[in-house]
Amino acid sequence: MDYITEKFAKLGVDNAPGQEKLQKQEELPERGDAIEGPEVDFSHGDVDAHKPIPGCLEEFVEGYVVGGGRQAYTEYRGKSDIREYLAKKLSEFSGAPVNAATEIIMTPGTQGALFLAMGSLVGRGDKVAIIAPDYFANRKLVEFFDGELVTIPIKWEEKENYSGLDLTALEEAFKSGTKLFLYSNPNNPTGVIYSPEEVSEIGRLTEKYGVTVIADELYSRQILANDLIYTHLRACAVMPPKMVTIIGPSKTESLSGFRLGVAYGSADIITRMEKLQAIVSLRAAGYCQSAYRKWFSEPEGWMSRRIEDHRIIRDDILKVVREFGMWARPTEGGSYIFLRLPELSVTLSQFVRLCRKQACVIVTPGTEFGKLFTNYVRLNFSQDHDKAVAAVKRICQMAERYKKS
Repeated sequence: MDYITEKFAKLGVDNAPGQEKLQKQEELPERGDAIEGPEVDFSHGDVDAHKPIPGCLEEFVEGYVVGGGRQAYTEYRGKSDIREYLAKKLSEFSGAPVNAATEIIMTPGTQGALFLAMGSLVGRGDKVAIIAPDYFANRKLVEFFDGELVTIPIKWEEKENYSGLDLTALEEAFKSGTKLFLYSNPNNPTGVIYSPEEVSEIGRLTEKYGVTVIADELYSRQILANDLIYTHLRACAVMPPKMVTIIGPSKTESLSGFRLGVAYGSADIITRMEKLQAIVSLRAAGYCQSAYRKWFSEPEGWMSRRIEDHRIIRDDILKVVREFGMWARPTEGGSYIFLRLPELSVTLSQFVRLCRKQACVIVTPGTEFGKLFTNYVRLNFSQDHDKAVAAVKRICQMAERYKKS
């Protein structure tokens, strides 16, 4: 296999949301009739079940009708007055100032922001530390940009609260010459968040060893654990020498279809990202940029109701999981559950396909988030409540059907 072919082979998309038809066909064991129920796709959230922020469509239309060409062809970083709005809102949210002119860029989704940030910071042979498990694109992008992967475990299975970040392993990675540290908070797929002490130590260690940080905070507005504190790295007393934070109006706000992301942080990184974006996509979609104006300006009580709705779904799903004698740690932030399966008589890949074929449920295999997680599936529970709870019951029934005897 030549270099380019191998490079793109590492970007497999078969298990990405919406890509189920690409999954490899293989013989599947038949062990029973279908478990009836409506199809539920846990690989991504259901924006029909949880409606977008009110007024976003009207803002989009106004951007098209009133803004016209000015809105269609904004600066590569995004329209200046919208950047000023976002800088103010994100400063208040994260607890540290953001310069609208130099420290913020709008991107085609947070996925676009992640690609631009990685492309701006990772060179051939650079050591990049990521968490295991963590968002599947992190590992793929390190490999795509020819970086050297260093994995840092979190001990979420052993903890009741917070991530259980292995700080000793993190410091050892930094001592060994790690250039960049990338992590999501809340963690995708486990839904745990990092404690104030863990985040402060990340800041201290990255400052001590000169490590740059990409902090993916996509789900940081949707914290479900009332008794836990969410901490923004950029607001800590000691910070990395350089860092960029990624966030956007996406799944939490049911605006994924607008493909809007934001990156903010060190000015030189943002400048690199702008230059790369000018080649890759020019800008975040011009008319869609208007929808940013409703983000962080939702009607009173809208966000708290959204959080409570998801908390109820999470709790009722976990009840089903416990009733079947299975385990998943309660989600602290975001809308993911990382469900641990019993030992199966089929491979994880087969189980995922069997769930779709026999139970009309689509799940993401745990191996997308780390090669070791062969007994996990990830569920995005931002769904219709009743359909989601019933679908999880069917997953558990499938696990019983294919449980190793």
